[in-house]
Amino acid sequence: MFVLSKSGKVTEKIEKCAIFESAMANYNEEMYGLGSKRSVIRELFEFGRRKREREGEDAVFDFSLGNPSVAPPGGVPLALSACTAKPSIHGYTSAQGDAEVRRLVAESLVRRFGAPVGPDDLYMTCGAAASLCICLKALRCPQDEFIVFAPFFPEYRVFIEAAGGKVVTVPFTEPDFQIDFEAFAQALSPHTKAVIINSPNNPSGVIYTEETLRRLTALLEESSSRFGHPVYLISDEPYRELYYTPAPPPFVMNFYRNTLLCYSWSKSLSLPGERIGYIAVHPQAEDARGLYAAICGAGRALGYVCAPSLFQRVAALNADTAPEIEAYRRNRDLLYGALTKIGYECAPPDGAFYLFVKSLESSAQAFSDKAKEYGLLIVPGDDFAAPGYVRLAYCVDYDMIRRAIPFFERLYADYR
Repeated sequence: MFVLSKSGKVTEKIEKCAIFESAMANYNEEMYGLGSKRSVIRELFEFGRRKREREGEDAVFDFSLGNPSVAPPGGVPLALSACTAKPSIHGYTSAQGDAEVRRLVAESLVRRFGAPVGPDDLYMTCGAAASLCICLKALRCPQDEFIVFAPFFPEYRVFIEAAGGKVVTVPFTEPDFQIDFEAFAQALSPHTKAVIINSPNNPSGVIYTEETLRRLTALLEESSSRFGHPVYLISDEPYRELYYTPAPPPFVMNFYRNTLLCYSWSKSLSLPGERIGYIAVHPQAEDARGLYAAICGAGRALGYVCAPSLFQRVAALNADTAPEIEAYRRNRDLLYGALTKIGYECAPPDGAFYLFVKSLESSAQAFSDKAKEYGLLIVPGDDFAAPGYVRLAYCVDYDMIRRAIPFFERLYADYR
């Protein structure tokens, strides 16, 4: 600022204040914080990569990252070959996705789940993370709160706060990892804009029962009426096709009209690096067309228009393709059976490819660090809002699980 000196001359005075320092910053400090520290999952993954480089593959039993080890189903390479033969395949599609792709995906949802959706209710995205970010950007207004149910994928917090929303966490019940409905009822408020669910769940592998979903959606209906505005349900479903129960998980959109469905083919088709998915807006949601327009606007604002055109078409041609679930079932049965026989306490996983295990000491981080001494990379549950637990991703090679079991025995013996 400029001040007048006693001599009458104008002099410049620079004050060190928060406003000035903020204005002169070279970058966003919040983004620096996110970028300078990886998530706990990625930190473990990078630790394992360095350890393998130093000591060899056999020195590491990496259960950190949900990176499918199963090859894509046969229909994927066939579709990829057919699509790449077309010279126009790499061109732009419509901002919300190719019309034919959206038609094929909508028809698959109708055929498999009786979903009440059409092509104009779908927005193609760069995977489930992009779907969630778009939905949050489209919905968030000042003072809005978003409820998440523990345990939850840690990036939910990042996505919500980046959109300007407030995270409200509801605990889980033990040992079944279903929703604590008493706590949920207390968490709902006039500021609640949406509730995020993830079933089959990362990190527990638990599937919400139909009874749970009916109770959940009844509370949402009642709250929407009481607050005078819709409380939306955002269903994050990258693991929807990965289940070990006789019947598939209940299809959420059939229970509640104010639903936004976020899907990714990363897990079902083993295409995590291709980043392809979609948002489905329930056509009977309140002001559904306005909501869809807000989705399109949020995709535009975030730079997510026109998801990768090649894999839009590959995914659409495999919309009905089932994942190679038996490989994951075999891994699950081996790991769950071995760990519970040793004495570990685990939630029985009915879906996804994660095992959630009770830590052998109060600090899951300390337990995870101790496991590193045996080359076992397991993710502490604190960032999942589940302290005292660790997550094991068993989407790995079967032989690696077999070789890791004696080291889990040694780790257990250390504590007993």
